[in-house]
Amino acid sequence: MTARFTGKTVLVTGAGSGIGRAVALAFAAEGASVVAAGRTAAPLDETAALIEEKGGTAAAITADVSRAQDVRALVRRTVEQFGGLDVAVNNAGVFRGGTAVADLPEEDWRTLLDINVTGVLFSLQAEIAQMRVQPGGGAIVNIASNLGAHRRAKGLAAYIASKAAVSALTRAAALDHIGDGVRINAVSPGPSDTAMSLRPGETGADRADRMKEVAPLGRVSSTAEIAAAVLYLASPDAASVVGTDLVVDGGAAA
Repeated sequence: MTARFTGKTVLVTGAGSGIGRAVALAFAAEGASVVAAGRTAAPLDETAALIEEKGGTAAAITADVSRAQDVRALVRRTVEQFGGLDVAVNNAGVFRGGTAVADLPEEDWRTLLDINVTGVLFSLQAEIAQMRVQPGGGAIVNIASNLGAHRRAKGLAAYIASKAAVSALTRAAALDHIGDGVRINAVSPGPSDTAMSLRPGETGADRADRMKEVAPLGRVSSTAEIAAAVLYLASPDAASVVGTDLVVDGGAAA
């Protein structure tokens, strides 16, 4: 294992499970001090404990990304505890679907936009405010989805719209702030080994059988594979990669 992030501070939102937890663990394994953030304390504490059990450094901080004041406080506490903010991964998001546009509940629409889009905006604003004034700037990776800018599916219009917005917002922010020394990109996962990719009543084995039939790769992506893409974009290896949206979906959107 390399140590590309030794001495760096990394903030990961939605770090209590799934892709967010995998990303937090991967950064810690490469030497970073990691702040695991999210709305619920218990799973964040579990993520931090997993990092510390392996000799890493971590802190768990609760925050609701749909509240600007929460995200500003999150960044402030990160800097107070670790001295700066080198990398941020905006992973917090929710999934709701199964309804055609004409029947879409207003609550679902507003929830998806509030968390998936406005939450990313508020996070970017707080993170960039810190990174643009510190030596060395920083790198930000937003988690979008292959459902959105890259492909569509029936019954998922609100989720698709929210994630397409993340892709567009990422590119716009990247252009606005690369001159400030802040490098911004996105990763767009397809179905991965998380609960979000399970259909109602479906087991992991059921999903594996379904993926053999419908996925070009024949399986879901592991969370470690998604994390590897995030770490690449955040690393010096991607120093000239600005405003890209890296699709990691086993060929589904090819």
